[in-house]
Amino acid sequence: MPTYNYIALKNNGTKKKGILSASSEREARRFIKDLQLTPISVTITTRRPSFRSKIKNKEIVLMTRQLATLLEANTSIVDALKITADQLNNKDLISIILNLREDVIQGKRLGQSMKKYPDVFNNTYCSLVTAGDSSGSLDLIFNKLADYLEESASIRQKVFSALTYPIILIGFSIVVIIALLTFVLPQVIGQFVKAGAELPLITNLLIGLSNNIFIILLFLAILIFLVTLGYKKHVANIENHISAHKKLLNLPLIGDFILISEVERFSSTMALIMESGTNLDIALEESSKVFNNKYLHHVVMNVKNDVVEGKDFIFSFNKTKVFPSIFMQLISSGYKSGNLVRMFYKASDFLRNEIDSKRSVFLSLLEPLVIIFMGGFIMLIVLAILIPIMQMNTLSLG
Repeated sequence: MPTYNYIALKNNGTKKKGILSASSEREARRFIKDLQLTPISVTITTRRPSFRSKIKNKEIVLMTRQLATLLEANTSIVDALKITADQLNNKDLISIILNLREDVIQGKRLGQSMKKYPDVFNNTYCSLVTAGDSSGSLDLIFNKLADYLEESASIRQKVFSALTYPIILIGFSIVVIIALLTFVLPQVIGQFVKAGAELPLITNLLIGLSNNIFIILLFLAILIFLVTLGYKKHVANIENHISAHKKLLNLPLIGDFILISEVERFSSTMALIMESGTNLDIALEESSKVFNNKYLHHVVMNVKNDVVEGKDFIFSFNKTKVFPSIFMQLISSGYKSGNLVRMFYKASDFLRNEIDSKRSVFLSLLEPLVIIFMGGFIMLIVLAILIPIMQMNTLSLG
């Protein structure tokens, strides 16, 4: 449905600007009159305010927390949206919130209106807001959403901070090695060649690498591009995509880390959605959308179909033989005791600690490995220079 910018007069003669959704300009003018306003101009919006790249995650987190705080203070959703829009700086997000406010004034559900902006509000966000709107507990839902988004943002920040040093170290190491091979080694070895010294194997190999370094880098770039292109073409078929992601989970170390990360996000989402009063089958369908791994998404959708057919929830999960045993034990216990939401939260907490532990181990190993690699390569370059020098000294003394 298109959106319209409007300028209208209030009863006291002051002007009011706003945005609303309508199927036509005539309908837009009718909506404006229903708001006790006199329309002056109504123009269709050509710019889409849902351009995701201009809206940062932290701005969505801040918006959600502000809405949660205002709703908790018994502010109406219409006023809360207006106050939140006034507090923000991002014009695109302000435009979206004001558009949502106009939709709510027109009697539309907030969660349904949010679905018009899938680049800003994902399916889980919209589903939770819809559930909260239906149950009259929007303040609780926005509080839970704010906690969830803040925690996710915190995890991303920790990962980014932890990876910054290794990435800088790797980048600097590559630059130093290329500089040594391109500028230092050829000039030093050139003096030995002029002196008629016979170069050892290690020196010849590194000189060959130095002479062809840019060709090798170009070849690697082309190879990576072709592999990426081939992979995208291969996974264009959904069955191939599922199969490829299943194999990804079987990779040593990496596969286990990916599985735990995906299941942790699924667990926290399941807990949030079910706590809002959503049925198990719908919660499974909505939560499966948080998976980046298509195989896991496929597995959970099969479980959801089994639940719809009346089959046992835990039996369907167990037969997949994919999920970590601790996860299965916790949700099995929760399902039997009627505390499924609580157990999904516990599973999320446990897996999050497991992720932090594995991430710490990985990063603690990565840094010394990079240093060893860089030191080893520089040692080869030094040997490639020192061996000819030693050979020349031997010849001169002999």
